[in-house]
Amino acid sequence: MRNLTALVLTLAAAPAVAAGDAPAVSLYNTNFVVLIAFVLFVGILVYFNVPKLLGNALDKRAEGIRQELEEARAMRDEAQSLLASYEKKQREVQEQADRIVAAAKEDAALVAEQAKADLEKSIQRRLAAAEEQIASAEAAAIKEVRDRAIAIAVAAAGDVIAKQMTAAQANKLIDEAIAEVDAKLH
Repeated sequence: MRNLTALVLTLAAAPAVAAGDAPAVSLYNTNFVVLIAFVLFVGILVYFNVPKLLGNALDKRAEGIRQELEEARAMRDEAQSLLASYEKKQREVQEQADRIVAAAKEDAALVAEQAKADLEKSIQRRLAAAEEQIASAEAAAIKEVRDRAIAIAVAAAGDVIAKQMTAAQANKLIDEAIAEVDAKLH
């Protein structure tokens, strides 16, 4: 420390001596006064362990920064794992959605096929019902035509018989019909 003080004093006094203005060691020399004040200031700092305190403060700050960096790394790692987890879940959900869409398409195709089959059966039933109605209407029309033909034939036969038959023949036919009915009832 003494060597350092002597070196500092020598260096500080050198410009003043070179200029030749004032003696190197004098209180009137401002460079010398500043040098003494600086040496005293550095001495006080060393006496009160300010460099050590500054070093400890810097070490604490460095340790705090290191811990913050470690926390940041841990948070980054956690965020990356969460991101990977969410991406995996997203893929799983997308796959599930694709499966649901595929199943829905299959179900829709099956429902469409079933609806088509049901429609064909319904058409067949309606055709059969229509054919039955047509056959029934045809039978009714045929029966009606027969009934009319019979009625017309009976009426025509009645007219022909009435024109050719006499009253005595008519009374004889009526008596025979009564007798026949009487025989059948008793």
